[in-house]
Amino acid sequence: MEKNRNYFIAIALSVVIVLAWQFLYMNPRLEAQRRAEEARLASQGQSQIIQPESLGAQSGVQPNGTLPASAQAQGQVTREESLAKSARVVIDTPALSGSINLTGARFDDLSLREYHETVDPKSPTIVLFSPADTKDGYFTELGYIGSQETGTVPGPSTVWTAPAGAKLTVQTPVTLTFTNDKGLLFNRTVAIDEHYMLTVTDKIENPTGAAVNLSSYGRVTRYNKPNHPSVYVIHEGFLGVIGSEAGLSEHSYSNVEKEATVNAKATGGWLGITDKYWAATLIPPQTLAYESQFRYLADGQTRYQADFKSDSFTVQPGQPTEIKNLVFAGAKEVPLVDGYEASHSIPKFDLLIDWGWFYFITKPMFKLMDFFFRFFGNFGVAILCTTIVVKGLFFPLASKQYASMAAMKRVQPKMEELKAKHGDDRMAMQQAMMQLYKEEKINPIAGCWPVLLQIPVFFALYKVIYVTIEMRHAPFFGWIQDLSAPDPTSLFNLFGLLPYDVPHALMIGIWPIIMGVTMFLQMRMNPTPPDPTQAMIFTWMPLVFTFMLASFPAGLVIYWAWNNTLSIMQQALIMKRHGAKIELFGNLKSIFQRKPAQTK
Repeated sequence: MEKNRNYFIAIALSVVIVLAWQFLYMNPRLEAQRRAEEARLASQGQSQIIQPESLGAQSGVQPNGTLPASAQAQGQVTREESLAKSARVVIDTPALSGSINLTGARFDDLSLREYHETVDPKSPTIVLFSPADTKDGYFTELGYIGSQETGTVPGPSTVWTAPAGAKLTVQTPVTLTFTNDKGLLFNRTVAIDEHYMLTVTDKIENPTGAAVNLSSYGRVTRYNKPNHPSVYVIHEGFLGVIGSEAGLSEHSYSNVEKEATVNAKATGGWLGITDKYWAATLIPPQTLAYESQFRYLADGQTRYQADFKSDSFTVQPGQPTEIKNLVFAGAKEVPLVDGYEASHSIPKFDLLIDWGWFYFITKPMFKLMDFFFRFFGNFGVAILCTTIVVKGLFFPLASKQYASMAAMKRVQPKMEELKAKHGDDRMAMQQAMMQLYKEEKINPIAGCWPVLLQIPVFFALYKVIYVTIEMRHAPFFGWIQDLSAPDPTSLFNLFGLLPYDVPHALMIGIWPIIMGVTMFLQMRMNPTPPDPTQAMIFTWMPLVFTFMLASFPAGLVIYWAWNNTLSIMQQALIMKRHGAKIELFGNLKSIFQRKPAQTK
């Protein structure tokens, strides 16, 4: 039984190594190769970007009811050049800076004041939106689809009018106006809160003598995917809750490249595009049914688009109609996203943050960590405290696990006697072992259940540390100034004492080494397996994990090292309570002891 268990452990560890190799090395390498090929093709075809379809872009009239085409540029210009050549309304809030493009009333210029590209507060702020005629085009647009009877309705090329000197701030909403060729008047009031939520309220007045039918649309469009390899643990791409009673819908860029996703008609919900830390989403009118799509378009400028088109509604003469859309564009801060869900009644908006399969564990874990952060003011300390709480909650289970291990060690001499007595008679050996377990009141699988039950909890903690923006650029102590980035030191230049840079593959920092040492000590708490293959895995596994985790965020490595340390103390306490021998010191002594020379 003990031998079989060791085999299972060896197999499991081997699988872990293979999966880690695939996800951490092969997948990023293949992704980099794919991106290089895309860049090569893009450079060859850049001169082939086509002009907008004039009818759809100008009037919004679509014979097949599809959305108007996005306005495209003949060539790509710099961001500064694009911003300078169009009339704009400035956006100025504590959290956002940028402008609204009056052509199309597009949100295509947005930067996040509170977030920088690096830990240096003087580094450039994060740019979320960029104009459509730049290489990094990323924008949100709202408009209408009409008919010949409605005339020209607001679309990508509509030029709106703004009051002189208008500036969008928290205290001062801005009202844009457009009157079409049939006399329909569109008043668009844009308001913004102190964070990342824009409220766009359109008041449509019909002074003509006949009712008109319109459909509203919205889209989030971006040209490029994130410029880093995709990671299995977090979703980046299209997402939404399509319908007030629906669940979360997630689609990767690669899947949508193969086939567009057409969502069923729904009422309520939201949709958009998310990165690891930022997102742009549309929240359509929650009482108006709509159709939505996630799609990849290659008609000239390749782009990714999440869009919706509402059912037709009627604007009666002399009876103004109001249409209200919400646009979230900013950082996925947990308290903020939760607050928007409650204050604006947005169904399941908290799922904008990728809490994963163990949502019911992951989010409470963050709440606990955030509590400690607010108390100590340091997320690194919050990780340590959260790990202690989790260890405390699982102490009864861990006690049973280690008690089972201690009992197994206690009866080891008797098991050796049974092996000597029964030899190769496996049936008799199994029967004798079961009788021994019964007499000693030992459950041989009791030690497995606590481990299985703890796996979701520790994965949830891993997920929290990896995906929440609160961890980004959060310092710990000393040289760790960003818990979301790898340890910046390296053993191979003596942690910065030698004046040369180290290749990325050799960036083995202080915390990964500490983690490797604690893992080594934890494994040495148990006897070395008698099988040579298992013993080799037992010996080299800490070194493998040291190199493997060196590129992980420092917060995760600190958590792992601290968790190992607590496990060592916990196991020693329980084993001492049960009278079992602690193998650590004996195992360490045997490593450094000189073995006697064998005589021939």
